[in-house]
Amino acid sequence: MKLFALLTNSVLASTILISQHTIAQDKKSLAYPDEKHFKNMRQLTTGGDNAEAYFGFDNEHITFQRTNPTEGLICDQIFYGAIPAKGDKPFTYKKVSTGKGRTTCAYLMPDRKHFLYASTHLAADTCPATPDRNVIKKYVWPIYDSYDIFVADFNGKITRRLTNTPGYDAEGTVSPKGDKIVFTSMRNGDLDIYTMNIDGTNVKQISHDLGYDGGPCFSPDGKKIVWRASRPQTAEDIKEYKDLLAQGLVMPTKMEVFVANADGTDAHQVTHQGKANWAPAFTPDSKHIVFASNHEYERGFPFNLYLINLDGTGLERISHDNSFDAFPMFSPNGKKFIFSSNRNNGGGHDTNVFVCDWVQ
Repeated sequence: MKLFALLTNSVLASTILISQHTIAQDKKSLAYPDEKHFKNMRQLTTGGDNAEAYFGFDNEHITFQRTNPTEGLICDQIFYGAIPAKGDKPFTYKKVSTGKGRTTCAYLMPDRKHFLYASTHLAADTCPATPDRNVIKKYVWPIYDSYDIFVADFNGKITRRLTNTPGYDAEGTVSPKGDKIVFTSMRNGDLDIYTMNIDGTNVKQISHDLGYDGGPCFSPDGKKIVWRASRPQTAEDIKEYKDLLAQGLVMPTKMEVFVANADGTDAHQVTHQGKANWAPAFTPDSKHIVFASNHEYERGFPFNLYLINLDGTGLERISHDNSFDAFPMFSPNGKKFIFSSNRNNGGGHDTNVFVCDWVQ
């Protein structure tokens, strides 16, 4: 499901390899009364922007990316920690990326000793520049061509480089069997979905239509993949998409959720909501999808979380914060649900990671 980081006005990476933090559980309820699927919610992080938190194969450990200039984290770096079994125990986490460049899209490997992530550090130790939206006058995401996918251990040592082609390679996740990685690449000149073996061999392109295909992940049974995609149709939209892509940019304001078999066959659109529908993941039974969307709001904000059947029926809103809920994921055993939210931030702009028990 690798999804893009929350963007910040970042310029310089932290040079500290490992940092430790603990967050105690908030005593008050963090879920709204009508969030019936959420129980025993707790906040894992505080301060800065924390996003793309994903469970490992053991249902206990997570990786996530964090930016917080007050801590010297000028652009996203990857962190790792174990969710405490008891709610009164603090959440302790440490930085496991190098502190160089910008990093994104981390996912724990099946050996439980390494993690997968994308990084720009080979191009420069500093953070790549973010788009000046006052000049572009559009909401855009940068597609840094310096991103490649790496495997590292929890001491920050890179043990393998998985991609080595010109252009953007990122947004990788691992199959539940632990044998495949699905990711987004621009190696063919467009942003498409690819699979490769866990060691980076046997790369195959599995999406082919023009548009931004990103954030892919496997279903728990390993039979399908889900992702977000833009599909420019008019001559004007196609030109705009190609012009922005030539500048290393995409405009993520029009995206829908797509599903296909794990080999890319039978690809079809699930949502038809309009606006931005993204950050999709499968439910534990592989029969439904959870995703973030702003389709209910004319101005494109807030974002909430929704459930939907694979055939596009049964749409259900499951989060109700009046700001930003996104990056949802279930633990492999289906008992826990994790996401990022602006809730409980004192009216500021911090985005934090929350976890709860999932109630059917």
